[in-house]
Amino acid sequence: MLKIGHRGACGYAPENTLKSFQRAIDLGVDMIELDVHLCKSGELIVIHDDTVDRTTDGSGFVKKLKLKDLKKMNTGEGERIPTLEEVLDLVNRRVRVNIELKGPKTAKPVMKLIEEYVKKKGWNIDDFIISSFSRRELKKARAINPLIQMGFLISRFRLLDYWWLSFAEKIGAYFIGPSLKITSKRLIRKAHKHGLRVYIWTVNDPKDIERMRRWGADGVFSNFP
Repeated sequence: MLKIGHRGACGYAPENTLKSFQRAIDLGVDMIELDVHLCKSGELIVIHDDTVDRTTDGSGFVKKLKLKDLKKMNTGEGERIPTLEEVLDLVNRRVRVNIELKGPKTAKPVMKLIEEYVKKKGWNIDDFIISSFSRRELKKARAINPLIQMGFLISRFRLLDYWWLSFAEKIGAYFIGPSLKITSKRLIRKAHKHGLRVYIWTVNDPKDIERMRRWGADGVFSNFP
């Protein structure tokens, strides 16, 4: 079962920061997960929310702030909001990178950046996984690259009638990512039957981690990897 660092190792360091990602790597994760939004000046910013209010000493919507202004904000412990490029350069292929398309219109620039790292910086397409709750962004990403691995994230409101299964198959998903609350042995068996891996979020309690292992989960996202 894969150990995936949720927003790095955000139980130990400020989430989605270089310090958090380095801590996750030091802890021996198989993969890091991060979230991306586009800022006003066009850069891909690694941040979970669409505003900076919760995670920094600043305020405002990411899409209305330029990179130079975002870089002035403190995310805790002296860390700054990183760009996706800064995170990839830190990782340097040491672990796989799961990029969640959190903000709108992120698919195209993310795929463009991935192509650049594959063609010019020695990365492999399998070093990356794209994931999202957004069907629109996943479809856009798949149209750009038919080979990249993808994950479709689902919450308790999206489980009805296993509708997610048909979409996951439609885009050729590599994994589905259900929340811990909706995960069951039946769900995992159903996904496996259709050739899908199951990565569960967010699993922090050792007892829950062991339960997911017994149920046959393929990976867990954890704040304490």
